Amino acid sequence: MRTAPDSPTPRGSASLPLPVKRRDGRPLVMGIVNVTPDSFSDGGRGPDAAIAHARRLIAEGADILDVGGESTRPGAEPVPEAEEIARVLPVIEAIAAEGGARLSIDTMKPAVARAAVAAGATMWNDVAALGFSPDSPALAAELGCEVVLMHMRGTPRTMIAEARYGDLLAEVEAELLARVEAALAAGVARERIWLDPGLGFAKTADQSLEQLRQLDRFVGLGFPVLLGASRKSFFKAVDPAAVTADDRLGASIAAALLGAQAGVAAVRVHDVRETVQALNVWAAATRRREG
Repeated sequence: MRTAPDSPTPRGSASLPLPVKRRDGRPLVMGIVNVTPDSFSDGGRGPDAAIAHARRLIAEGADILDVGGESTRPGAEPVPEAEEIARVLPVIEAIAAEGGARLSIDTMKPAVARAAVAAGATMWNDVAALGFSPDSPALAAELGCEVVLMHMRGTPRTMIAEARYGDLLAEVEAELLARVEAALAAGVARERIWLDPGLGFAKTADQSLEQLRQLDRFVGLGFPVLLGASRKSFFKAVDPAAVTADDRLGASIAAALLGAQAGVAAVRVHDVRETVQALNVWAAATRRREG
């Protein structure tokens, strides 16, 4: 198992680290709450709809809510920092006041992460792996929050052209561990670092499916792994009829179960109730088989 060296003591401590295993043995479920104009069914176009959606996901069993104010879909246009903050803060503040789930901020921007943690978020989910700004690693250390380092090449606007690999898994692993080293060097505590292999981000459909087949390699790097496969377009390679995101529930649940089998710490999903149900059945059947 390849791992990065231990880190120095962090400069911040926003919260205790999230448990990476539930007592029932299944992955945590992270529900998606997007506060963006192009969101389809994962939040809404304004804070009131997003808050209602967040409450519904908590009632359905979400352990974590991932709140985002900027789309990271292929070709997505960037959002001004102030606008992104204005989108996400009302949601984070409302849900933090009510409790019921841990809160994650889905952003590349340090200023948005700072504002979100001040409002009650305890995890920074960064598709740029703290690489968007030179200030990001030091800020992550200062905030002391959980940090998800996701693998991506380029930006959401350019990443499709970056899906060129000689050895997909080896290169993704190496690039992720390089971001881990940058975080550790800035003072982020090792136990607060999570990894996300970035399915669909600078990956072709076949490459994303290969990552699903080999999830245990990422788990073997020694960090909690967040799997984000829910409703992604690469499932069309298996089912060409799955044209829209709403057509991909079965594929998304299958990916979550593959993640559970491989030992991922959490799955990031749109369909919380259905995923929780599937994982609960998986956990119950696994316990009986092992018992």
